[in-house]
Amino acid sequence: MATLSLPIAILVKTRRRVALALILVLGACSRPTPQPQGSGAPLDAHRVALPEPDPAPANADGKAVWTKDGNTAHFGVPQSSPMLTLACSAGRLVITRPIAAEVGAGALFAIEGPRRIVRVPVDATSLPGQRGYVWQGSMDGSDTSTDVFAGPFTGTLPGGGLIKVTSGEPARDVVRGCRAKH
Repeated sequence: MATLSLPIAILVKTRRRVALALILVLGACSRPTPQPQGSGAPLDAHRVALPEPDPAPANADGKAVWTKDGNTAHFGVPQSSPMLTLACSAGRLVITRPIAAEVGAGALFAIEGPRRIVRVPVDATSLPGQRGYVWQGSMDGSDTSTDVFAGPFTGTLPGGGLIKVTSGEPARDVVRGCRAKH
């Protein structure tokens, strides 16, 4: 029996050594290659200019309010240009966001109210008596989606950032009046 146990013991030791050597070899394969010392930047790195951060939301200070002039409601700070205008013209609710737009451009003005999200197609439009182009679109006055303008809402427009609009009776009056004309 003694003669048989010696070869088995040698065989077990040999297998352990082979297994240990295999573990060391596999462990060495998974180590990352050392990086060259230098500026800390990756090799072949290129600097890219980041876009400017989005402007603060319009009405972030809470001073903008709704005012009414005939069939038009203006949202803005008193004694300054409006940030948003709602008007009723020939049974259509006309939405104007008077920020610069490129000639021929079109976009979707995303308006998020408490109960719904409405996307109004807007185009770069030249307004009489004003220089440049602004964003303007319209909706049928009888469209039930126009009720998004009756309460507080936020709106986003490419290049125009975010606008936070409070609810106001002038806006509700224009929406109701436009709906009644149908």
